Amino acid sequence: MGSPAPPVPMDRVTEALFRVRGQDPQDLEALVGRILGYIQFVLPDPPVSRHATLRACLPNDDVDRVSALPYALLRDIVSRLPDKDAARTAVLATRWRELWRRAPLVLVDSHFLTPAAASGGQVARAEARRVTAAVSRVLATHPGPIRCAHLTCSYMDEFPSLLARWLQTLAVKGVQDLVLVNRPFPLALDLPVALFGMPALTRLYLGFFKFPDTAALPRTVSFPNLRELGLCTVVIFGPDMDFVLARSPALEILCIQANLFTKRLRIVSRSLRCVQIIAATDLDILVAYAPHLERLIIWSVLANKSSNMRIKIAPAPALSILGYLEPEFHTLEIGNTVIKAETRASPTTTVPTVKILGLKVRFGISNDVKLLPAFLRCFPAVERLHIESKKTAEPTGKLNLEFWKEAGAIECVQSHIKLMIFHNFHGDQSELSFLKYILENAPMLTKLVIVYPKRTFTSVTEANSKLEPLFAAKWASTCCSLLLTEGAYAEGKEPPELQNFKRGSNFSLRDPFAFIARA
Repeated sequence: MGSPAPPVPMDRVTEALFRVRGQDPQDLEALVGRILGYIQFVLPDPPVSRHATLRACLPNDDVDRVSALPYALLRDIVSRLPDKDAARTAVLATRWRELWRRAPLVLVDSHFLTPAAASGGQVARAEARRVTAAVSRVLATHPGPIRCAHLTCSYMDEFPSLLARWLQTLAVKGVQDLVLVNRPFPLALDLPVALFGMPALTRLYLGFFKFPDTAALPRTVSFPNLRELGLCTVVIFGPDMDFVLARSPALEILCIQANLFTKRLRIVSRSLRCVQIIAATDLDILVAYAPHLERLIIWSVLANKSSNMRIKIAPAPALSILGYLEPEFHTLEIGNTVIKAETRASPTTTVPTVKILGLKVRFGISNDVKLLPAFLRCFPAVERLHIESKKTAEPTGKLNLEFWKEAGAIECVQSHIKLMIFHNFHGDQSELSFLKYILENAPMLTKLVIVYPKRTFTSVTEANSKLEPLFAAKWASTCCSLLLTEGAYAEGKEPPELQNFKRGSNFSLRDPFAFIARA
């Protein structure tokens, strides 16, 4: 997680405006503060930290060996220091005097906060202005290049033209990695079109902004080197999202937190490898053309009872990780076929490349459970299955083992599943029926992990007793182990940092869903 960047308090004019609208400014400020906190958890970490420690074995003499290092190596060392420390190296020796100005700059504005402001709950307006002024001085003083700018503390609404000047300066000095978060209020500050003048950008994260209208932009505008894009609580409309994808030929990673005014994400990209979404709100996702897409991850949704979000997957020859699908909210469509409980597997209704699948299911709702076999049939080659059981206050019926026996053959269960992790186990009959079906029909299964929420059961003995029906079954696998463990959190009390983009976009991590916070 990046350095803390607490929210700036609401100004009096904005406060009065919300009171006129009948809204409590304090409640809204608290809500925005929580959202801003969530954003901080999903932002990429700055490449430098002022909390890092430096250790070395001191020699027995006073010889300055560091200054004798090659000039290129000294520049690299300085470029990895926090801004203030890097600038202070100029006083060390004559040879260090120009190093900071000639080293690639890493600018992290939270490093300019006083210790009290960095650790407090809010940043006073005077402190915010001081940080903004410090950023402006550094941008004016350092000739570039700028390797990274991580700007999350400045209160931009007080300086309407300053943001455009910052972006222009960053563009001229070849910024490659830019994280830019508006300190509300306002909640959706207009982004200057100068954003599109940064050809060197390889990574861009935006938070609490309104994306520019792209309709009038020249066709030549593009992000030719952009590899990773994150949009956190950004107001962006569908045509503008389509524009960004079309003008980013090197884009591999797209991360969206809390889509605002984007009701449809149409994925058309030759380069995209990973799409991640946190807090999807009434968002249809259409994988129209993405030959290199490997991961489509929906960590969570924000929805009401009437929400219905379409997940349509056209041919996706590289798609290997998919989840979390929720029968409660998601309508799954493969090709031109809407998957229903009675849908049978066929070449036009399956995605045989998916190896890792995540599903969130209300086992107390019969309609959810009836869709589960159909969903599993759509992915016949799944090897690692992640199931999260969602508790419901109003169950509509619990389906027993007979339902699963009558459901028919499911290829991934019978031929491929090696690992299953079952989260939020409550010991309900419907959950046990599904688990028993898996154990009796999955000959390739080598490990079943069952995780129950903290304080679900009064003791380990009670938790173990809930699994007795599973040991009475005849397991299809002769080498399967079962692990029952208590989670670290009560159901619904999981901290927001458990949902982050870092796991999903780490391609060296085989299975981003295989994460268990144990008690």
